[in-house]
Amino acid sequence: MSSPFPSLVSPYAEQIDAETFSWLVASRMIVDPAELDRYREAGYGWLGARTYPYAAHDMLRLVTDWCVWLFAFDDAFCECDRRAAEIARALPQLLAVLDEDPAPGTPVDNPFARAMLDIKGRVRAAGSPDQLDRWRTVTKDYLFAQVWEAANREDAVVPTVGDYIFMRRRTGAMLTVFALIDLATGRPLTPDEWRQPDLAAITESANDVVVWDNDLLSYAKERRGVNARNNLVNVLARHRHRSIQESMNQIGRMRDAAVTRMVALRAVLEALGSPAVSAYVRGLEHWISGSVAYSLTSSRYTKAWQGAMPVCAGHAGTN
Repeated sequence: MSSPFPSLVSPYAEQIDAETFSWLVASRMIVDPAELDRYREAGYGWLGARTYPYAAHDMLRLVTDWCVWLFAFDDAFCECDRRAAEIARALPQLLAVLDEDPAPGTPVDNPFARAMLDIKGRVRAAGSPDQLDRWRTVTKDYLFAQVWEAANREDAVVPTVGDYIFMRRRTGAMLTVFALIDLATGRPLTPDEWRQPDLAAITESANDVVVWDNDLLSYAKERRGVNARNNLVNVLARHRHRSIQESMNQIGRMRDAAVTRMVALRAVLEALGSPAVSAYVRGLEHWISGSVAYSLTSSRYTKAWQGAMPVCAGHAGTN
């Protein structure tokens, strides 16, 4: 995996890494000491520092905390054997805090819902109502997509190539982090800019690059796990009758073509003369280069190539 885009690191990396880990511990989304150690070793602050290197401290904390929420939710619900119905029953608590603010004094018992409520409040405080609604909308899509993914696991279904590519753009949660880019840049996109077809196209291509890279990086730990069917390597091997190596090579060509599309679309979007659009495009590029650099060095991936799938028992409040 390579990237033609600049690779930068925020000067706040170490500080954010410590602060985000403290936030995770306080959230109680994860309570098992051994699993907390794995999260500490993974250094998620460095993911935020590499993918949002331009962000001010508070914005970098916000986006990194959200990334850690996604990793914790993924480990608790998506990388183990939870049934589709079990995930579906957990959604009302999460959707409720996305759509509504609990009445003052009303306890939010589920730690994932409580942490999401904290994130939502910070997005609201930092951005406009339109930016908040955009983030909420794509987050809902992400949550519902997890039910589809769980149904594949439960019924031993390898989705078709078309279905997988379409849904992977949602299960990968990248739209939820891309929706925070213009919050982090301090240059908000207008609703018309967000809906601009070329901007939507470059967002889709960036989404594909990151999630396909992740499928390649995760294949070693997923190939014998419960989520093996939800990986593009196995999808291509099953439906295109390719070997594992041929499937990996095909994904490499697909992601390189998506990067080429991004470069071509960048020139078109720069011609619009919008500082917000240009900053957003650079934010997408930082996500490509930053996620590659982080994934090749983080213990979340390097140790996973040698170890086993995460378990669900170390998480709290996931029913």
